[in-house]
Amino acid sequence: MPEHLMCELSVPGRVGFQYPESDVPAAQLPEDMLRDDLPLPELAEIDVVRYFTRLSQLNHSVDTGFYPLGSCTMKYNPKINEETARIQGFANLHPLQPIETSQGALALMYHLQMWLNEIGGFAGTSLQPAAGAHGELTGVLIIRAYHRSRGDTKRNKILIPDSAHGTNPATSAMSGLQVIELRSDDRGNVDLDALREHCDDTLAGLMLTNPNTLGLFDENVEEVNRLVHEAGGLIYGDGANMNALLGIIRPGDIGFDVLHYNLHKTFSTPHGGGGPGSGPVSVTEQLVDFLPDPVVDIIEPGDEESGVPPLYGLVAPNKTIGRVKAFQGHFGMFVRAYTYIRMHGAEGLRKVSENAVLNANYLLAKLRDTYHIPYDRVCMHEFVAEGRWAEAPDIHALDVAKRLMDFNFHPPTNYFPLIVHESLMIEPTETESKETLDAFAKTLIQIAEEAHSDPELLKSAPHTTPFGRLDEVKAAKELVLCCVPEYARG
Repeated sequence: MPEHLMCELSVPGRVGFQYPESDVPAAQLPEDMLRDDLPLPELAEIDVVRYFTRLSQLNHSVDTGFYPLGSCTMKYNPKINEETARIQGFANLHPLQPIETSQGALALMYHLQMWLNEIGGFAGTSLQPAAGAHGELTGVLIIRAYHRSRGDTKRNKILIPDSAHGTNPATSAMSGLQVIELRSDDRGNVDLDALREHCDDTLAGLMLTNPNTLGLFDENVEEVNRLVHEAGGLIYGDGANMNALLGIIRPGDIGFDVLHYNLHKTFSTPHGGGGPGSGPVSVTEQLVDFLPDPVVDIIEPGDEESGVPPLYGLVAPNKTIGRVKAFQGHFGMFVRAYTYIRMHGAEGLRKVSENAVLNANYLLAKLRDTYHIPYDRVCMHEFVAEGRWAEAPDIHALDVAKRLMDFNFHPPTNYFPLIVHESLMIEPTETESKETLDAFAKTLIQIAEEAHSDPELLKSAPHTTPFGRLDEVKAAKELVLCCVPEYARG
């Protein structure tokens, strides 16, 4: 229980839960493990339930409204995923159980690995990484290990386009590589001239987000990959935006050597506070031996004719970079992603991407006459608009975002990517209806009109939310952690 909740709501003597009498003999704890006092909160169950229920009702969620966060893919989470994740044999499994008692879970992981290989066009997959950025770090460590295994220690430079996800530079720096930013050209692609300047024998690789954070598929991706490979480097694919490519193109087929998936973005596992995340990494044949330890494999073949299933086990790749996560990763997310893939099948997954791209381009078409689109060409699953107008100089993207909240729409991503001023990064996802998109576009157009006719309305928004416009800098510096409901305050 949070300490501030204990301090403000706790009443001595109140009880919310009673343990049954122990049916085993009591054991004496070592003295150094005992504390003189343990100020746990004393609360009735109803107080705790009401507190957290009230908090949940103040939140915006995918289940209560549209959530067009560009680059984050806050899509609807099918409830069938939650049902399968709660199957007793999955939910109550312990990661240290003997493999003989964990065959169902290991079989699921094995087939998920194989499906991710097939979807991306790769030879091997690790499910261990705990999130997208963790997958990035894992992939870059694999690239570094590959070069070192060949004695190619001078390759210490990694290239990252300015349209990449913001975690790319951080994960590269954490692995000890020198980060060099590449500019974009006027169509939102990697600038080939800028790339050629760095294609030498110190190049470890390039991290390419494709589609990139402008929502654009790089028109020169095969040439980009060729230049890097000819210089001896490897291509890391930030596959966070694979939800635009499912069944349409496989990154491994066009020259990518490593790719991470975000299960929460592409395969509908919970995102944000409903997580945890999961960022499996897939690699080509030449990098399979460097995957984290362990991966799931068949250690004894079965006999299909006699109905004997194969025996699945955990295997260490020959040149593994080692373990990157406790146990085998976030297993509950594997069950959800497995369910999503199995429910859709190959044709269904392709439709997921087709609808995501259709929805984004539909919104783009409805808004391009009202909002400036700096890279105005056919987009993929998302697009970037500018939340500013020369005729309304005091209005910024933040004001547009805050005003959207008055209409029960979560704001899109603000101020990212950095190469677009006053950016509004909009991703409708494939799960939203035409009616929702029409209402969202209509609201954005109305807000644009208000920016010109009544700018103060935007500057003071939101007006209908539980809390109005917050001073975000002050809120971060001067935390006020208070849990007493407003009606109970003196």
